[in-house]
Amino acid sequence: MPEKEQLNSFLVELRRGSLILAVLGSLKQPHYGYSLLQTMKDHDIEIEANTLYPLLRRLDKQGLLNSEWDTNESRPRKYYTISKQGESLLKELLVEWGKMQDSIESICKEDMNHG
Repeated sequence: MPEKEQLNSFLVELRRGSLILAVLGSLKQPHYGYSLLQTMKDHDIEIEANTLYPLLRRLDKQGLLNSEWDTNESRPRKYYTISKQGESLLKELLVEWGKMQDSIESICKEDMNHG
């Protein structure tokens, strides 16, 4: 596998694991799907609509999000916000993510010092 292709493959895996953190963190303010896509894009987080929408439905079904339809506009939109359960999970995930970052950084620095 060419290096660039391999790098892209690994980047997809890294992003996949972090998207839940980004989505939950973004939904402290209400968003509908497309506005959330734009928020992600504005923060340089690459996510496709065909990845985001199923993720939103799954997190909603798991009780991590609250959703509500707004039918006041010509096009009805489903708005999502993080639920109390989602906020609790996000806090725990961020702690674990921080620990993992510290551990990985520590390992990589060791390797660089011994190389």
